[in-house]
This record gives sequence, C-alpha cells and structure tokens, in this order.
Amino acid sequence: MSLLWQARFFTTVNHLRDLPKTQVPEIAFAGRSNAGKSTALNLLCNQKRLAFASKTPGRTQHINYFSIGGAHVAMHRKDPTKVDEIRAMLVDLPGYGYAEVPGEAKNHWNELLGTYIQRREQLAALVLIMDARRPFTELDLQMLEWFAPTGKPVHCLLTKADKLNRNESTNALRQAKTVLQSYVDEQGQPFPYTVQLFSALKRIGLDEANDRILDLLALTDAAGNEDDSDQA
Repeated sequence: MSLLWQARFFTTVNHLRDLPKTQVPEIAFAGRSNAGKSTALNLLCNQKRLAFASKTPGRTQHINYFSIGGAHVAMHRKDPTKVDEIRAMLVDLPGYGYAEVPGEAKNHWNELLGTYIQRREQLAALVLIMDARRPFTELDLQMLEWFAPTGKPVHCLLTKADKLNRNESTNALRQAKTVLQSYVDEQGQPFPYTVQLFSALKRIGLDEANDRILDLLALTDAAGNEDDSDQA
C-alpha cells in the first residue's frame, strides 16, 4: 500500500495569509482545468473523491491541502488529524485555462498561485499535469516560467496517454523532454525536470508516478523503498 493512500483533506486556502504553518515538505499539482488533474490525484491516492473537479471547470479558485500521515491508515473520515505526525502535504492548485472565469477571479488566482509557487519555502516540487495530446500550452509554459527561478524539481504527467498509439506516445514523450531540457540555470545546467506518460483509465504510469512523488517528498529510503519507519 502506497503512503499516498493515507492522504486526507486538511484545509482549503483562498488567501496567502491562511497557508498552513506546517513545516513538512509539500508537492503541488497544477494543470489546465481539463487535463485530468483531479482524476490523477484521486488515482494516486486510491480514493474516488479526495479531489474533485467543479461542475463548472475553472471556477474553483482555492488551494486545497491533503495531509500524508497523522491519521490511522484506515483513514475513517472522522478520525482527528494529528498535526504533529503529518509527514508531507499534497497541494491541489486551482485548474487554469477557462475563459469563463471573471477577470477579477483570474487576477486573484494569478496572485495567489504565483506567490505560492515562487515563495513557499515548504514547496519541494511541482507536478505539472498536461493532456498528452496537447502539452505545453501557453499557460503550462507560464507555470514553468513562474516556477523555474526556484530551481526546484518538476515532474510532468502526460495524461490521457491511452488516447495515443505507440508512435504518438513515443513522439509526445520525446518532444516533452526536449522542451524541459531547454530550461537551464545560470551555469547552463538543466533543471531537475522529468516527464512520463500517464493514464488514469488504463493505469499507465501509476507506479512510476507514485515512486517519483514519494521520492520528491523524501518519503523513500536510500534504496528507493517507501519509508514507513514511523508507522506502527
């Protein structure tokens, strides 16, 4: 059983001042409103409705936090979360890319998300979720531009990979790697950006994504195994 299966709702944030005071590592999930972000997060955590998309895509403008640890493995919804035992946070960022969102809401989203992405010290890495058929839209690239100055890792999930044939999958992965390798630091060294194919429907890439996320959250041991030393 993956440690991600312990995920449970912790809090929702609409203003920077309300961000949790916890000091555990956080990994944020970002992507267009129709890229399958909520579906991917639910599959990784083996829960059907941990994260759910609004019936009106793009309307949800909050940052939602899910804790790892601090609760019984069985995770009865009424069990109190023990904050001092939380080991990591999964952070579901607002989906982006829908023109129907009012301008005022967009401005608030930009300020909230941009500041969180660039300045949150606890943020260990970003998972960028993109439709494998239409990756690296203008808004996806804007997200990378916001995040690149931090020098922190990015792991890209190319979702809906089941919609591609073998050649298309190979090309999508190769092109994505080319884009990511173009991001370099002041010394010309590539940023720690990785990418994989993913399909919630066919469960393609599930184990790879799980292992990468746990590694980025420092929840694996030196051999790459899940670090469950704190569990009973």
